[in-house]
Amino acid sequence: MPHLSSTFAALGNPTRLAIIERLLKSGELSAGELLDVGDISPPAISRHFKVLREAGLVVQRVDKQRRLYSVRPEAVRAIGKWSMTYREFWAGSLDRLADALEHESERH
Repeated sequence: MPHLSSTFAALGNPTRLAIIERLLKSGELSAGELLDVGDISPPAISRHFKVLREAGLVVQRVDKQRRLYSVRPEAVRAIGKWSMTYREFWAGSLDRLADALEHESERH
């Protein structure tokens, strides 16, 4: 799996994020089935898929003349693992915020 910075950079584009979300919901799809994720042309979606492949987010499978795409489970696991490493930080931060808000409301 390429470095997570390229993964997050690829997902930073709204069209590519929409493609990944659709693939996660629907499973393997052709590029043509994803043209409705935004106002994009076939060449543009091909460029988006190139970025997603290079970032390690999708895999392409050839079926006769169709190119089928699916999300790489390893990529989803890597993102999940990374985000879970910061769960304790966010939970602690939210607890401190709740305490501060409660303290502030008691003062007023």
